Amino acid sequence: MDRSIFRIKRTKTLHQDWKHKKSAELEKQRRDFLEEKRKLEEDRRNFEREKREFSTHCQLEKDSMKREKQLFETKWKILEEELSQLADEKKQMKKKRDFYRYVIEQEVRDIPSVGAENVVRGELFFIGVESKTALKKRYKQLLKIYHPDNLCGDTETLQEINREYDRLLKQYELKQWGSYCSLLTSRSGNVGHFVVSVSGKQELHRGK
Repeated sequence: MDRSIFRIKRTKTLHQDWKHKKSAELEKQRRDFLEEKRKLEEDRRNFEREKREFSTHCQLEKDSMKREKQLFETKWKILEEELSQLADEKKQMKKKRDFYRYVIEQEVRDIPSVGAENVVRGELFFIGVESKTALKKRYKQLLKIYHPDNLCGDTETLQEINREYDRLLKQYELKQWGSYCSLLTSRSGNVGHFVVSVSGKQELHRGK
């Protein structure tokens, strides 16, 4: 009888120990599972964050490449237009240069050259000019062709052009000044006369 009771108690004790052990194991497994779940959740959040950052980075790179492409296309278009404009300007400049050369060749037989054989007299470049405005316009056109900074520039020819331009400009200014003084004299009703000062400027003196 006592032995049976002992066995029952022992069996009960063993059962409680096993139950306690299993409970501890299950609790440990539960904690491990929760920890693993927490890590997985954290990894998932990190992955989602990295995914968003990568997507944002890719979009920024895409936008940047798009802007760079548009900028490159714009610059390329501008460059093409400038090259085309430069080619047109060179063609126009060549046409004008050929025209003036043709005019010079037609007149050079009667007017001797000045200086080097390939430099013609400056007055040939202003043939047909009959006013101060036309003179300045022709001079600007000639500068575009013969200025040394241009591809077809010629320093000696430009010097001849400048010399003749200065001479003609003084003539037109003197003529304009004379017309102005004559107008003043006619309006005032007085007889005046002109003298040239030491500096070369015309002055009006009233007669007595």
